[in-house]
Amino acid sequence: MKRSMPKRVKVKQWKAVILLLIIGMCSLLLWGCSIKSEVLKDRLIVPLDSDIKTFNPVLINDAYSGIAIGYTLTGLITENAITKDLDPELAEKWEFQQDGKQLIFTMRPDLKWSDGYPLTVDDVLFTFQDIIFNEKIPSGSRDVLRIGKSQTLPRVEKLDDRRISFSMDEPFAPALRTIGGTGILPKHVFAPTLTESSTDKKLKFLETWTLSTPVSQLVGNGPYLIQEYRPSERLIYKPNPYYWKKGTPYIDKLVMQIVESPDTALLRFRSGDLDMYRLRGEDYQLLKRFEKRDRYKIYNAGPATGQAFLMFNLNKGKDPKTNQPFVEPIKSKWFNDVNFRRAVAYAINREAIITNLSRGLAQTQNSPISIPSPYFLPPEKGLKVYDYQPEKSKEILLQAGYKYNSEQQLLDAQGNLVRFTLMAPTGGRVAMGAQIKNDLEKIGMKVDFNPVDFRIITDKLDNSKQWDASLLGFTGGAEPNSGINLWATDGDSHLFNKGPVGDEKPFPGREIADWEQKIHDLMIKGAQELDETKRKEIYAEYQQLVQEQLPLIHLTVPLYLVAIRDRVENVQPSALAGSTGVTGALWNVEQLKLKS
Repeated sequence: MKRSMPKRVKVKQWKAVILLLIIGMCSLLLWGCSIKSEVLKDRLIVPLDSDIKTFNPVLINDAYSGIAIGYTLTGLITENAITKDLDPELAEKWEFQQDGKQLIFTMRPDLKWSDGYPLTVDDVLFTFQDIIFNEKIPSGSRDVLRIGKSQTLPRVEKLDDRRISFSMDEPFAPALRTIGGTGILPKHVFAPTLTESSTDKKLKFLETWTLSTPVSQLVGNGPYLIQEYRPSERLIYKPNPYYWKKGTPYIDKLVMQIVESPDTALLRFRSGDLDMYRLRGEDYQLLKRFEKRDRYKIYNAGPATGQAFLMFNLNKGKDPKTNQPFVEPIKSKWFNDVNFRRAVAYAINREAIITNLSRGLAQTQNSPISIPSPYFLPPEKGLKVYDYQPEKSKEILLQAGYKYNSEQQLLDAQGNLVRFTLMAPTGGRVAMGAQIKNDLEKIGMKVDFNPVDFRIITDKLDNSKQWDASLLGFTGGAEPNSGINLWATDGDSHLFNKGPVGDEKPFPGREIADWEQKIHDLMIKGAQELDETKRKEIYAEYQQLVQEQLPLIHLTVPLYLVAIRDRVENVQPSALAGSTGVTGALWNVEQLKLKS
Protein backbone atom coordinates (compact mmCIF):
# COMPACT_ATOMS: atom_id res chain seq x y z
CA MET A 1 0.00 0.00 0.00
CA LYS A 2 1.43 3.43 -1.15
CA ARG A 3 1.84 6.10 1.34
CA SER A 4 0.34 9.43 0.31
CA MET A 5 2.59 12.45 0.50
CA PRO A 6 1.52 15.14 2.92
CA LYS A 7 -0.29 18.00 1.13
CA ARG A 8 2.04 20.65 2.44
CA VAL A 9 5.03 18.71 0.99
CA LYS A 10 3.30 18.56 -2.40
CA VAL A 11 2.60 22.27 -2.26
CA LYS A 12 6.23 23.02 -1.41
CA GLN A 13 7.44 20.85 -4.28
CA TRP A 14 5.07 22.52 -6.74
CA LYS A 15 6.23 25.91 -5.53
CA ALA A 16 9.80 24.81 -6.06
CA VAL A 17 9.00 23.61 -9.59
CA ILE A 18 7.22 26.88 -10.42
CA LEU A 19 10.13 28.84 -8.98
CA LEU A 20 12.57 26.88 -11.11
CA LEU A 21 10.43 27.51 -14.18
CA ILE A 22 10.30 31.22 -13.44
CA ILE A 23 14.06 31.32 -12.90
CA GLY A 24 14.54 29.41 -16.13
CA MET A 25 12.27 31.73 -18.06
CA CYS A 26 13.98 34.78 -16.63
CA SER A 27 17.35 33.29 -17.51
CA LEU A 28 16.10 32.57 -21.01
CA LEU A 29 14.78 36.12 -21.35
CA LEU A 30 17.99 37.56 -20.04
CA TRP A 31 19.97 35.29 -22.34
CA GLY A 32 17.77 36.41 -25.24
CA CYS A 33 18.32 40.05 -24.31
CA SER A 34 22.03 39.51 -24.11
CA ILE A 35 21.93 37.82 -27.51
CA LYS A 36 20.03 40.79 -28.92
CA SER A 37 22.60 43.11 -27.38
CA GLU A 38 25.43 41.05 -28.88
CA VAL A 39 23.72 40.99 -32.27
CA LEU A 40 22.95 44.70 -32.36
CA LYS A 41 26.08 46.15 -30.86
CA ASP A 42 27.98 46.02 -34.15
CA ARG A 43 25.21 47.40 -36.38
CA LEU A 44 23.42 50.67 -36.98
CA ILE A 45 19.72 50.18 -37.70
CA VAL A 46 17.83 53.00 -39.42
CA PRO A 47 14.45 53.26 -41.17
CA LEU A 48 13.85 53.68 -44.91
CA ASP A 49 10.42 55.14 -45.60
CA SER A 50 9.68 53.13 -48.73
CA ASP A 51 10.92 50.17 -50.72
CA ILE A 52 13.30 50.77 -53.60
CA LYS A 53 12.64 50.43 -57.35
CA THR A 54 16.05 49.66 -58.84
CA PHE A 55 19.73 49.11 -58.09
CA ASN A 56 20.73 50.90 -61.30
CA PRO A 57 22.04 54.31 -60.14
CA VAL A 58 21.43 56.02 -63.49
CA LEU A 59 17.80 54.93 -63.81
CA ILE A 60 16.79 56.05 -60.31
CA ASN A 61 13.89 58.51 -60.26
CA ASP A 62 12.81 58.15 -56.65
CA ALA A 63 14.45 59.33 -53.44
CA TYR A 64 14.49 55.94 -51.72
CA SER A 65 16.43 54.06 -54.39
CA GLY A 66 18.84 57.00 -54.42
CA ILE A 67 19.34 56.69 -50.67
CA ALA A 68 19.88 52.95 -50.87
CA ILE A 69 22.50 53.17 -53.62
CA GLY A 70 24.07 56.37 -52.30
CA TYR A 71 26.20 54.60 -49.69
CA THR A 72 27.70 52.26 -52.29
CA LEU A 73 28.84 54.82 -54.86
CA THR A 74 30.80 58.04 -54.57
CA GLY A 75 32.00 60.78 -56.89
CA LEU A 76 35.12 62.79 -57.51
CA ILE A 77 34.42 65.23 -54.67
CA THR A 78 31.99 65.56 -51.78
CA GLU A 79 30.44 68.43 -49.86
CA ASN A 80 30.78 68.79 -46.11
CA ALA A 81 27.19 69.25 -44.95
CA ILE A 82 28.21 71.36 -41.96
CA THR A 83 30.97 73.60 -43.34
CA LYS A 84 29.65 73.52 -46.96
CA ASP A 85 33.27 73.08 -48.07
CA LEU A 86 34.08 70.83 -51.02
CA ASP A 87 36.34 67.96 -49.98
CA PRO A 88 38.40 65.54 -52.12
CA GLU A 89 36.91 62.09 -52.68
CA LEU A 90 38.04 59.95 -55.64
CA ALA A 91 39.85 63.02 -56.95
CA GLU A 92 42.61 64.43 -54.78
CA LYS A 93 42.50 67.89 -56.39
CA TRP A 94 40.84 69.97 -59.11
CA GLU A 95 41.34 73.27 -60.91
CA PHE A 96 39.58 75.59 -63.35
CA GLN A 97 41.36 76.82 -66.45
CA GLN A 98 40.50 78.92 -69.54
CA ASP A 99 38.47 81.47 -67.57
CA GLY A 100 36.26 78.84 -66.02
CA LYS A 101 35.55 76.92 -69.23
CA GLN A 102 37.73 73.93 -68.37
CA LEU A 103 37.64 71.86 -65.21
CA ILE A 104 40.44 69.35 -64.56
CA PHE A 105 40.32 66.63 -61.89
CA THR A 106 43.34 64.67 -60.71
CA MET A 107 42.46 61.18 -59.46
CA ARG A 108 43.95 59.51 -56.41
CA PRO A 109 46.44 56.74 -57.19
CA ASP A 110 45.73 53.04 -56.66
CA LEU A 111 41.94 53.25 -56.36
CA LYS A 112 39.94 50.01 -56.61
CA TRP A 113 36.37 48.88 -57.09
CA SER A 114 34.75 46.67 -54.48
CA ASP A 115 35.53 43.58 -56.60
CA GLY A 116 39.24 44.45 -56.69
CA TYR A 117 39.36 45.88 -60.24
CA PRO A 118 41.41 49.10 -60.61
CA LEU A 119 39.31 52.28 -60.56
CA THR A 120 40.84 54.68 -63.07
CA VAL A 121 40.28 57.76 -65.21
CA ASP A 122 38.79 55.39 -67.80
CA ASP A 123 35.87 54.71 -65.45
CA VAL A 124 35.22 58.44 -65.12
CA LEU A 125 35.38 58.94 -68.88
CA PHE A 126 33.04 55.99 -69.41
CA THR A 127 30.57 57.20 -66.76
CA PHE A 128 30.02 60.54 -68.44
CA GLN A 129 30.71 59.91 -72.12
CA ASP A 130 29.06 56.50 -72.50
CA ILE A 131 26.37 56.51 -69.78
CA ILE A 132 25.34 59.95 -68.53
CA PHE A 133 25.64 61.61 -71.96
CA ASN A 134 24.07 58.67 -73.81
CA GLU A 135 20.75 59.87 -75.26
CA LYS A 136 19.47 56.28 -75.36
CA ILE A 137 19.60 56.17 -71.56
CA PRO A 138 17.00 58.30 -69.70
CA SER A 139 18.84 60.22 -67.00
CA GLY A 140 18.07 63.31 -64.96
CA SER A 141 21.81 63.74 -64.46
CA ARG A 142 22.19 64.62 -68.13
CA ASP A 143 19.66 67.46 -67.86
CA VAL A 144 21.52 68.95 -64.91
CA LEU A 145 24.73 69.11 -66.98
CA ARG A 146 23.31 70.76 -70.10
CA ILE A 147 24.94 74.15 -70.61
CA GLY A 148 23.42 77.36 -71.98
CA LYS A 149 20.64 77.79 -74.52
CA SER A 150 22.41 75.40 -76.85
CA GLN A 151 22.00 72.74 -74.14
CA THR A 152 25.40 71.30 -75.03
CA LEU A 153 27.09 68.85 -72.70
CA PRO A 154 30.68 69.16 -71.45
CA ARG A 155 33.37 67.55 -73.59
CA VAL A 156 35.23 64.95 -71.59
CA GLU A 157 38.86 64.10 -72.31
CA LYS A 158 41.39 61.83 -70.64
CA LEU A 159 44.59 63.88 -70.26
CA ASP A 160 46.73 61.12 -68.77
CA ASP A 161 46.47 58.15 -66.43
CA ARG A 162 45.29 60.32 -63.51
CA ARG A 163 43.82 63.50 -65.02
CA ILE A 164 40.50 64.08 -66.76
CA SER A 165 39.22 67.30 -68.33
CA PHE A 166 35.68 68.68 -68.74
CA SER A 167 35.51 71.50 -71.32
CA MET A 168 32.52 73.80 -71.71
CA ASP A 169 31.50 76.32 -74.37
CA GLU A 170 30.77 78.92 -71.71
CA PRO A 171 31.25 79.32 -67.98
CA PHE A 172 28.99 76.99 -66.00
CA ALA A 173 28.69 77.88 -62.32
CA PRO A 174 27.32 74.51 -61.08
CA ALA A 175 30.00 72.49 -62.90
CA LEU A 176 32.22 71.65 -59.94
CA ARG A 177 29.47 70.46 -57.61
CA THR A 178 27.44 68.73 -60.31
CA ILE A 179 30.22 66.93 -62.14
CA GLY A 180 32.20 66.26 -58.98
CA GLY A 181 29.18 64.90 -57.13
CA THR A 182 28.13 62.40 -59.80
CA GLY A 183 28.66 58.79 -58.72
CA ILE A 184 31.31 57.07 -60.83
CA LEU A 185 30.35 53.74 -62.44
CA PRO A 186 32.47 50.63 -63.15
CA LYS A 187 33.31 50.39 -66.85
CA HIS A 188 34.19 46.71 -66.64
CA VAL A 189 30.65 45.95 -65.42
CA PHE A 190 28.54 48.25 -67.59
CA ALA A 191 30.44 48.44 -70.89
CA PRO A 192 29.08 45.06 -72.09
CA THR A 193 25.50 46.27 -71.43
CA LEU A 194 25.66 49.05 -74.06
CA THR A 195 24.60 46.69 -76.84
CA GLU A 196 21.02 46.46 -78.05
CA SER A 197 18.70 43.60 -77.22
CA SER A 198 17.84 41.44 -80.22
CA THR A 199 14.14 41.55 -79.34
CA ASP A 200 13.19 45.16 -78.59
CA LYS A 201 16.38 46.94 -79.77
CA LYS A 202 16.76 48.64 -76.39
CA LEU A 203 20.08 48.81 -74.59
CA LYS A 204 20.73 45.94 -72.22
CA PHE A 205 21.82 48.60 -69.74
CA LEU A 206 18.15 49.45 -69.17
CA GLU A 207 17.63 45.96 -67.72
CA THR A 208 20.89 45.85 -65.78
CA TRP A 209 21.03 45.93 -61.98
CA THR A 210 17.31 45.47 -61.51
CA LEU A 211 15.89 44.35 -58.17
CA SER A 212 16.18 40.75 -59.35
CA THR A 213 19.96 41.08 -59.72
CA PRO A 214 21.82 39.17 -56.96
CA VAL A 215 23.36 41.79 -54.68
CA SER A 216 26.69 39.96 -54.88
CA GLN A 217 26.91 41.23 -58.48
CA LEU A 218 26.62 44.89 -57.51
CA VAL A 219 29.97 46.67 -57.62
CA GLY A 220 30.65 49.93 -55.81
CA ASN A 221 33.28 52.41 -54.67
CA GLY A 222 31.60 53.91 -51.62
CA PRO A 223 31.99 53.07 -47.94
CA TYR A 224 29.43 50.23 -48.00
CA LEU A 225 28.22 47.38 -50.19
CA ILE A 226 24.74 45.85 -50.16
CA GLN A 227 25.05 42.44 -48.52
CA GLU A 228 21.37 41.48 -48.47
CA TYR A 229 18.10 42.83 -49.83
CA ARG A 230 14.70 41.54 -48.79
CA PRO A 231 11.89 43.32 -50.69
CA SER A 232 9.65 45.39 -48.44
CA GLU A 233 11.73 44.32 -45.43
CA ARG A 234 15.32 45.56 -45.30
CA LEU A 235 18.70 46.21 -46.85
CA ILE A 236 21.85 45.14 -45.03
CA TYR A 237 25.21 46.71 -45.87
CA LYS A 238 28.76 45.63 -45.15
CA PRO A 239 31.96 47.72 -45.39
CA ASN A 240 33.67 47.96 -48.78
CA PRO A 241 37.13 46.42 -48.23
CA TYR A 242 38.58 48.61 -51.02
CA TYR A 243 37.07 51.94 -49.93
CA TRP A 244 39.73 54.60 -50.43
CA LYS A 245 39.39 55.93 -46.86
CA LYS A 246 41.30 53.10 -45.24
CA GLY A 247 40.05 51.97 -41.84
CA THR A 248 36.52 53.27 -42.43
CA PRO A 249 33.62 52.84 -42.12
CA TYR A 250 33.79 52.02 -38.43
CA ILE A 251 30.39 50.32 -38.18
CA ASP A 252 30.41 46.71 -39.37
CA LYS A 253 26.77 46.51 -40.37
CA LEU A 254 24.38 49.17 -41.64
CA VAL A 255 20.78 48.00 -41.71
CA MET A 256 17.98 49.89 -43.43
CA GLN A 257 14.62 48.60 -42.28
CA ILE A 258 11.89 49.40 -44.80
CA VAL A 259 9.12 50.89 -42.66
CA GLU A 260 6.52 52.65 -44.79
CA SER A 261 4.25 53.63 -41.90
CA PRO A 262 5.63 56.48 -39.77
CA ASP A 263 3.54 55.25 -36.85
CA THR A 264 5.22 51.86 -37.09
CA ALA A 265 8.63 53.51 -37.35
CA LEU A 266 7.90 55.49 -34.18
CA LEU A 267 6.90 52.34 -32.29
CA ARG A 268 10.00 50.53 -33.46
CA PHE A 269 12.24 53.40 -32.41
CA ARG A 270 10.64 53.56 -28.96
CA SER A 271 11.03 49.81 -28.53
CA GLY A 272 14.73 50.05 -29.34
CA ASP A 273 14.59 48.38 -32.76
CA LEU A 274 15.82 51.52 -34.57
CA ASP A 275 18.79 53.75 -33.78
CA MET A 276 17.41 56.80 -35.59
CA TYR A 277 14.00 58.27 -36.26
CA ARG A 278 12.94 61.34 -38.26
CA LEU A 279 10.33 63.16 -36.17
CA ARG A 280 6.98 64.42 -37.31
CA GLY A 281 5.55 67.35 -35.43
CA GLU A 282 3.15 65.15 -33.45
CA ASP A 283 6.05 63.02 -32.20
CA TYR A 284 8.05 65.77 -30.55
CA GLN A 285 6.36 66.12 -27.16
CA LEU A 286 6.19 62.38 -26.61
CA LEU A 287 9.81 61.69 -27.55
CA LYS A 288 11.14 64.73 -25.75
CA ARG A 289 9.56 63.49 -22.51
CA PHE A 290 11.55 60.24 -22.57
CA GLU A 291 14.75 61.57 -24.12
CA LYS A 292 16.96 60.95 -21.07
CA ARG A 293 15.25 57.81 -19.83
CA ASP A 294 15.50 56.02 -23.17
CA ARG A 295 18.98 57.37 -23.92
CA TYR A 296 18.61 59.27 -27.15
CA LYS A 297 18.90 62.90 -28.22
CA ILE A 298 16.64 64.96 -30.48
CA TYR A 299 18.61 67.13 -32.92
CA ASN A 300 17.05 70.19 -34.60
CA ALA A 301 18.86 71.04 -37.85
CA GLY A 302 16.46 73.85 -38.83
CA PRO A 303 14.10 74.01 -41.82
CA ALA A 304 14.37 70.96 -44.01
CA THR A 305 15.51 71.15 -47.60
CA GLY A 306 13.30 70.16 -50.46
CA GLN A 307 9.78 71.16 -51.34
CA ALA A 308 6.30 69.81 -50.72
CA PHE A 309 3.67 70.82 -53.21
CA LEU A 310 0.31 70.22 -54.84
CA MET A 311 0.65 69.81 -58.61
CA PHE A 312 -1.94 69.68 -61.37
CA ASN A 313 -1.43 67.86 -64.65
CA LEU A 314 -1.00 70.64 -67.23
CA ASN A 315 -0.24 68.27 -70.10
CA LYS A 316 -2.55 68.98 -73.08
CA GLY A 317 -1.02 66.15 -75.09
CA LYS A 318 -2.40 62.84 -76.23
CA ASP A 319 -1.01 59.35 -75.99
CA PRO A 320 0.43 58.73 -79.49
CA LYS A 321 -0.47 55.03 -79.23
CA THR A 322 -4.18 55.52 -78.43
CA ASN A 323 -4.74 59.16 -79.45
CA GLN A 324 -6.49 59.61 -76.09
CA PRO A 325 -5.77 62.78 -74.08
CA PHE A 326 -3.72 62.34 -70.93
CA VAL A 327 -6.20 64.57 -69.08
CA GLU A 328 -9.92 64.86 -69.71
CA PRO A 329 -10.36 68.06 -71.79
CA ILE A 330 -12.83 69.57 -69.32
CA LYS A 331 -10.41 69.11 -66.43
CA SER A 332 -7.42 70.19 -68.51
CA LYS A 333 -9.11 73.53 -69.12
CA TRP A 334 -9.44 74.08 -65.35
CA PHE A 335 -5.92 73.00 -64.52
CA ASN A 336 -4.36 75.20 -67.22
CA ASP A 337 -6.25 78.26 -65.94
CA VAL A 338 -3.86 80.16 -63.69
CA ASN A 339 -6.88 81.67 -61.90
CA PHE A 340 -7.96 78.17 -60.94
CA ARG A 341 -4.50 77.42 -59.53
CA ARG A 342 -4.34 80.72 -57.65
CA ALA A 343 -7.75 80.06 -56.12
CA VAL A 344 -6.52 76.68 -54.93
CA ALA A 345 -3.38 78.29 -53.48
CA TYR A 346 -5.40 80.79 -51.44
CA ALA A 347 -7.79 78.05 -50.25
CA ILE A 348 -5.15 75.90 -48.55
CA ASN A 349 -4.77 76.56 -44.83
CA ARG A 350 -1.01 76.16 -44.40
CA GLU A 351 -1.04 77.47 -40.84
CA ALA A 352 -3.51 74.74 -39.89
CA ILE A 353 -1.21 72.17 -41.48
CA ILE A 354 1.65 73.51 -39.36
CA THR A 355 -0.43 73.63 -36.17
CA ASN A 356 -2.43 70.43 -36.49
CA LEU A 357 -0.13 68.12 -38.41
CA SER A 358 3.33 69.43 -37.55
CA ARG A 359 2.50 70.64 -34.03
CA GLY A 360 4.07 73.98 -34.81
CA LEU A 361 7.40 72.42 -35.84
CA ALA A 362 7.29 73.57 -39.46
CA GLN A 363 6.95 76.75 -41.50
CA THR A 364 5.20 77.88 -44.65
CA GLN A 365 7.01 77.34 -47.90
CA ASN A 366 6.67 79.64 -50.89
CA SER A 367 9.55 78.78 -53.16
CA PRO A 368 11.02 75.99 -55.28
CA ILE A 369 14.40 76.77 -53.70
CA SER A 370 15.13 75.24 -50.29
CA ILE A 371 14.95 77.66 -47.38
CA PRO A 372 18.50 76.85 -46.15
CA SER A 373 19.92 77.70 -49.60
CA PRO A 374 21.71 81.05 -49.96
CA TYR A 375 19.64 81.61 -53.13
CA PHE A 376 16.28 81.44 -51.34
CA LEU A 377 14.22 84.64 -51.69
CA PRO A 378 12.31 85.24 -48.44
CA PRO A 379 8.84 86.82 -48.45
CA GLU A 380 10.15 89.87 -46.61
CA LYS A 381 12.30 90.58 -49.67
CA GLY A 382 9.37 90.38 -52.04
CA LEU A 383 8.51 86.73 -52.70
CA LYS A 384 4.79 86.36 -53.44
CA VAL A 385 2.89 84.30 -50.87
CA TYR A 386 -0.60 82.81 -50.71
CA ASP A 387 -2.03 83.24 -47.24
CA TYR A 388 -5.23 81.42 -46.32
CA GLN A 389 -8.05 83.49 -47.83
CA PRO A 390 -10.94 81.23 -48.95
CA GLU A 391 -13.17 84.19 -49.72
CA LYS A 392 -10.52 85.54 -52.07
CA SER A 393 -10.43 82.11 -53.72
CA LYS A 394 -14.14 82.31 -54.43
CA GLU A 395 -13.79 85.86 -55.72
CA ILE A 396 -11.04 84.83 -58.16
CA LEU A 397 -13.11 81.90 -59.41
CA LEU A 398 -16.26 83.99 -59.93
CA GLN A 399 -14.30 86.63 -61.83
CA ALA A 400 -12.83 83.87 -64.03
CA GLY A 401 -16.31 82.66 -65.05
CA TYR A 402 -16.89 79.86 -62.55
CA LYS A 403 -20.19 79.80 -60.61
CA TYR A 404 -21.88 78.09 -57.70
CA ASN A 405 -25.13 76.09 -57.72
CA SER A 406 -27.76 76.11 -54.98
CA GLU A 407 -25.72 73.57 -52.99
CA GLN A 408 -22.62 75.79 -53.17
CA GLN A 409 -20.86 73.34 -55.46
CA LEU A 410 -18.40 74.89 -57.89
CA LEU A 411 -19.28 74.70 -61.59
CA ASP A 412 -17.28 75.90 -64.57
CA ALA A 413 -18.72 78.29 -67.17
CA GLN A 414 -20.26 75.37 -69.09
CA GLY A 415 -21.98 74.03 -65.97
CA ASN A 416 -19.62 71.12 -65.32
CA LEU A 417 -19.09 70.16 -61.68
CA VAL A 418 -15.48 70.86 -60.70
CA ARG A 419 -14.34 67.43 -59.53
CA PHE A 420 -10.92 65.80 -59.73
CA THR A 421 -8.79 63.11 -58.11
CA LEU A 422 -5.91 64.00 -55.80
CA MET A 423 -3.19 61.36 -55.36
CA ALA A 424 -0.82 61.23 -52.40
CA PRO A 425 1.72 58.60 -51.34
CA THR A 426 0.65 56.46 -48.42
CA GLY A 427 2.45 57.42 -45.23
CA GLY A 428 3.38 60.86 -44.07
CA ARG A 429 1.42 62.91 -46.64
CA VAL A 430 -1.98 61.29 -46.12
CA ALA A 431 -3.04 63.63 -43.32
CA MET A 432 -1.91 66.65 -45.35
CA GLY A 433 -3.87 65.40 -48.34
CA ALA A 434 -7.00 64.89 -46.23
CA GLN A 435 -6.83 68.48 -44.98
CA ILE A 436 -6.28 69.88 -48.47
CA LYS A 437 -9.32 67.92 -49.65
CA ASN A 438 -11.39 69.54 -46.87
CA ASP A 439 -9.97 73.00 -47.61
CA LEU A 440 -10.83 72.78 -51.31
CA GLU A 441 -14.29 71.43 -50.64
CA LYS A 442 -14.94 74.57 -48.57
CA ILE A 443 -14.69 76.57 -51.80
CA GLY A 444 -17.00 74.15 -53.62
CA MET A 445 -14.55 71.79 -55.32
CA LYS A 446 -15.21 68.06 -55.15
CA VAL A 447 -11.95 66.24 -54.44
CA ASP A 448 -11.61 62.47 -54.60
CA PHE A 449 -8.62 61.84 -52.34
CA ASN A 450 -6.67 58.72 -53.25
CA PRO A 451 -3.66 57.69 -51.12
CA VAL A 452 -1.69 55.08 -53.07
CA ASP A 453 1.69 53.39 -53.04
CA PHE A 454 4.48 55.70 -54.14
CA ARG A 455 5.40 53.38 -56.99
CA ILE A 456 1.90 53.74 -58.45
CA ILE A 457 2.26 57.52 -58.42
CA THR A 458 5.64 57.46 -60.13
CA ASP A 459 4.28 55.09 -62.77
CA LYS A 460 1.42 57.48 -63.55
CA LEU A 461 3.68 60.53 -63.60
CA ASP A 462 6.44 58.95 -65.68
CA ASN A 463 4.60 56.46 -67.87
CA SER A 464 0.85 56.71 -68.33
CA LYS A 465 0.71 60.52 -67.76
CA GLN A 466 -2.96 59.97 -66.84
CA TRP A 467 -3.57 61.75 -63.57
CA ASP A 468 -5.32 64.89 -62.29
CA ALA A 469 -3.49 66.20 -59.26
CA SER A 470 -0.77 64.90 -57.00
CA LEU A 471 0.64 65.75 -53.61
CA LEU A 472 4.36 65.25 -53.81
CA GLY A 473 7.74 66.35 -52.53
CA PHE A 474 11.24 66.67 -53.89
CA THR A 475 14.53 66.64 -52.10
CA GLY A 476 16.57 69.82 -52.35
CA GLY A 477 19.90 71.41 -51.61
CA ALA A 478 21.93 74.57 -51.86
CA GLU A 479 22.39 74.61 -55.66
CA PRO A 480 19.28 75.75 -57.61
CA ASN A 481 20.51 74.16 -60.83
CA SER A 482 20.07 70.74 -59.26
CA GLY A 483 16.38 71.22 -60.07
CA ILE A 484 16.90 71.90 -63.77
CA ASN A 485 15.44 68.54 -64.79
CA LEU A 486 12.19 69.63 -63.10
CA TRP A 487 12.06 72.96 -64.93
CA ALA A 488 13.61 72.12 -68.31
CA THR A 489 10.68 71.75 -70.70
CA ASP A 490 12.13 68.47 -71.93
CA GLY A 491 13.45 67.46 -68.52
CA ASP A 492 13.05 63.96 -67.16
CA SER A 493 11.29 65.33 -64.05
CA HIS A 494 9.16 68.02 -65.77
CA LEU A 495 6.23 66.17 -64.25
CA PHE A 496 3.49 68.78 -64.48
CA ASN A 497 3.83 68.80 -68.29
CA LYS A 498 5.91 65.71 -69.05
CA GLY A 499 7.28 65.41 -72.54
CA PRO A 500 8.55 62.36 -74.42
CA VAL A 501 11.64 60.72 -72.98
CA GLY A 502 14.09 58.43 -74.73
CA ASP A 503 12.44 56.55 -77.60
CA GLU A 504 8.93 57.92 -76.94
CA LYS A 505 7.24 59.60 -79.90
CA PRO A 506 6.19 63.27 -79.61
CA PHE A 507 2.86 63.80 -77.86
CA PRO A 508 0.27 65.32 -80.24
CA GLY A 509 -1.24 68.48 -78.76
CA ARG A 510 1.37 69.02 -76.02
CA GLU A 511 2.06 72.74 -75.55
CA ILE A 512 4.80 74.67 -73.78
CA ALA A 513 3.46 77.87 -72.18
CA ASP A 514 5.44 81.12 -72.52
CA TRP A 515 5.98 81.30 -68.76
CA GLU A 516 7.08 77.67 -68.75
CA GLN A 517 9.78 78.43 -71.32
CA LYS A 518 10.83 81.57 -69.45
CA ILE A 519 11.40 79.58 -66.25
CA HIS A 520 13.61 77.22 -68.24
CA ASP A 521 15.51 80.20 -69.72
CA LEU A 522 16.08 81.75 -66.28
CA MET A 523 17.49 78.48 -64.99
CA ILE A 524 19.95 78.43 -67.89
CA LYS A 525 20.87 82.07 -67.30
CA GLY A 526 21.47 81.42 -63.59
CA ALA A 527 23.81 78.54 -64.37
CA GLN A 528 25.82 80.72 -66.78
CA GLU A 529 26.39 83.54 -64.29
CA LEU A 530 29.55 83.31 -62.17
CA ASP A 531 28.94 86.51 -60.19
CA GLU A 532 27.11 85.43 -57.02
CA THR A 533 25.18 88.69 -56.59
CA LYS A 534 23.85 88.55 -60.15
CA ARG A 535 23.11 84.84 -59.78
CA LYS A 536 20.90 85.55 -56.78
CA GLU A 537 19.01 88.20 -58.74
CA ILE A 538 18.31 85.74 -61.56
CA TYR A 539 17.08 83.06 -59.18
CA ALA A 540 14.93 85.64 -57.37
CA GLU A 541 13.15 86.36 -60.68
CA TYR A 542 12.73 82.63 -61.24
CA GLN A 543 11.16 82.14 -57.82
CA GLN A 544 8.75 85.03 -58.41
CA LEU A 545 7.67 83.60 -61.75
CA VAL A 546 7.00 80.16 -60.25
CA GLN A 547 4.88 81.78 -57.56
CA GLU A 548 2.96 83.86 -60.12
CA GLN A 549 2.13 80.92 -62.39
CA LEU A 550 1.95 78.14 -59.77
CA PRO A 551 2.89 75.02 -61.74
CA LEU A 552 3.65 73.82 -58.21
CA ILE A 553 1.58 75.08 -55.29
CA HIS A 554 4.01 75.02 -52.40
CA LEU A 555 2.81 74.06 -48.95
CA THR A 556 4.90 73.74 -45.80
CA VAL A 557 8.35 72.52 -44.87
CA PRO A 558 9.05 70.78 -41.55
CA LEU A 559 11.95 71.41 -39.25
CA TYR A 560 14.53 68.69 -39.66
CA LEU A 561 14.25 66.86 -36.34
CA VAL A 562 15.92 63.52 -35.84
CA ALA A 563 16.20 61.39 -32.70
CA ILE A 564 19.45 59.41 -32.41
CA ARG A 565 20.50 56.86 -29.80
CA ASP A 566 23.24 57.95 -27.44
CA ARG A 567 25.29 54.94 -28.49
CA VAL A 568 25.86 56.51 -31.94
CA GLU A 569 28.91 58.78 -31.94
CA ASN A 570 30.16 61.49 -34.30
CA VAL A 571 26.67 62.45 -35.48
CA GLN A 572 26.24 65.90 -37.06
CA PRO A 573 22.73 66.08 -38.55
CA SER A 574 22.29 68.60 -41.36
CA ALA A 575 19.15 69.56 -43.26
CA LEU A 576 21.25 70.37 -46.33
CA ALA A 577 22.57 66.80 -46.34
CA GLY A 578 19.09 65.51 -47.14
CA SER A 579 15.62 65.81 -45.67
CA THR A 580 14.28 62.40 -46.70
CA GLY A 581 14.01 60.27 -43.59
CA VAL A 582 17.21 60.11 -41.55
CA THR A 583 19.58 60.83 -44.47
CA GLY A 584 20.52 64.19 -42.95
CA ALA A 585 22.13 62.28 -40.09
CA LEU A 586 23.96 59.80 -42.32
CA TRP A 587 25.90 62.12 -44.62
CA ASN A 588 29.11 61.20 -42.76
CA VAL A 589 28.15 57.54 -42.29
CA GLU A 590 31.74 56.33 -42.67
CA GLN A 591 32.71 58.42 -39.62
CA LEU A 592 29.93 57.19 -37.34
CA LYS A 593 30.83 54.89 -34.47
CA LEU A 594 28.89 52.79 -31.97
CA LYS A 595 29.69 52.75 -28.27
CA SER A 596 30.39 49.27 -26.95
